Amino acid sequence: MNLKQSVKTLWPYLMVFKGRVLLAVLALIAAKGATLLMPWALKEIIDAVDGNLQTILIVPVALLLLYGGLRFAGVFFGELRDALFGRVTEHAMRHIGLKVFKHLHALELSFHLDRQTGGISRDIERGTQGLSFLMRFLMFNIIPTLFEILIVAVIFATLFSPWFALVTLIAVILYIAFTVIVTQWRNRFIREANQADNNSNSRAIDSLLNYETVKYFNNEMYEANSYDSFLATWEQARLKNRLSLLALNSGQALIIATAITALMWLATLDVVSGELSIGELVMINAYMIQLFLPLNFLGFVYREIRRALTDLENMLGLLTRKPLITDKENAQQLTIQNANIEFKNVNFGYHSSRAILKQLSFTIKAGSKVAVVGASGAGKSTLARLLYRFYDINSGAICIDGQDIRNITLHSLRQAIAIVPQDTVLFNTSIRENIAYGRPDATAAEIDHAIEMAHLTPFISSLDKGDQTLVGERGLKVSGGEKQRIAIARAILKKSPILIFDEATSALDSHSEQAILNAMREVANNHTSLVIAHRLSTITDADTILVMQAGELVEQGSHTQLLALDGEYARMWQLQQTQAKN
Repeated sequence: MNLKQSVKTLWPYLMVFKGRVLLAVLALIAAKGATLLMPWALKEIIDAVDGNLQTILIVPVALLLLYGGLRFAGVFFGELRDALFGRVTEHAMRHIGLKVFKHLHALELSFHLDRQTGGISRDIERGTQGLSFLMRFLMFNIIPTLFEILIVAVIFATLFSPWFALVTLIAVILYIAFTVIVTQWRNRFIREANQADNNSNSRAIDSLLNYETVKYFNNEMYEANSYDSFLATWEQARLKNRLSLLALNSGQALIIATAITALMWLATLDVVSGELSIGELVMINAYMIQLFLPLNFLGFVYREIRRALTDLENMLGLLTRKPLITDKENAQQLTIQNANIEFKNVNFGYHSSRAILKQLSFTIKAGSKVAVVGASGAGKSTLARLLYRFYDINSGAICIDGQDIRNITLHSLRQAIAIVPQDTVLFNTSIRENIAYGRPDATAAEIDHAIEMAHLTPFISSLDKGDQTLVGERGLKVSGGEKQRIAIARAILKKSPILIFDEATSALDSHSEQAILNAMREVANNHTSLVIAHRLSTITDADTILVMQAGELVEQGSHTQLLALDGEYARMWQLQQTQAKN
């Protein structure tokens, strides 16, 4: 990010509140005007006192009131400016934060599988803060300070010797050049510190989210040592950052001290020669303090702006990442007539070097229940991901009622499908809210019906807080079976014509499994259902069973037909029956 890109990014947010921005600029001008007049008022007061040393009462009261009024006005209009512009800043932070959040949800599944949640959250947090800093300080500190420097130089050149203006301008140019060069050099240390901060935060969050796994393997010290190694890298990056800051601050202080010494030397010589009054000497000193204090602050602001730009580029870098899975330009809404699903010669691989599905073709007729079985890695769960269009296939086509899913909108496609995933992750809210997530606008009666169909009523009745019981982060306070029943209720509530059960009974005991299977059969009526199964006993009633092996369809038929075929399915059935007996 450079200054031009930053202004381009910020400009639309400034234009939302044109009136506020204009009033804030007027308040800024008033504050700067009052500040610039204060040294002149002080000079007039001192000269008046110096000429009438017998009594201070001779000092014009108007000058004292003017000086006090100017000091108050400088502070008041500065605060008014901040209050007016605060709404603009907060609006920008809100909307760009929302924009990034929505964009993250628009990115493809592969991005989220690779992401580091802790690092991304830090990037967004620092980025929105950086945006706020840029909007406030770019408009209200850098430009006004440069304007103030120019006005002071003109005052020095007009009222005093041109040498005063020359020394001032040389000092300012040296100061700005030194600040820019050294800050550019320091930027790499800031980036290193940010990256180290992201890594340590990601590691901490990852470890805490997997708390049980850490405990299972007694790896508390391993996690602590691993986290400490990330913190050590962060510590070193911060040390480099601080040492480079020491060099920057020392150089800036040297330039300012040299300039003030030179200006005071010139002013003292003029006072001794009688060319300047004591009041004018005080005025020059006041202007120098007034000039170099904001100039010193300008150095801080520039450093922080460079830091803010570095923070902002990470967040906006997320926005520049284009989603791989998007709607086509003329994408149509999915029109469901019968919910007939067809895979036509589908080839797919997550990586070009390894094919997952090879020339796969099958049809799920409207209202039928099709089960998919096979060994781990055969590509069963990939079917659900492709049907949701989390990935685009390499070749072939997937159609719903004859409509290629690549030609229809993602929203209408995913609205037509409900899934009970193998690994159900719940939000850290109540059981009822997690079920209602399937269709947030559902009525209370519809939610109760979904709870009943998923056979959750006995479990909920046994809880002190009923369906208002919190499930904990990622649903860790409820068992695997309970989580899957909540997921089934959520899928029921969505009321989609297509249902996917991805090993939905894998975490249930035999009694619960039968209850859920009955519920699934009831739910599946008048729905097109795809059941991905590991336990063959759960899909014996399927209209068609597809047997997959290494991404290819090797057998298909009903349970009875496949047993009679005495092939791969029959072998798997026999193996599971033997294991069940043992």
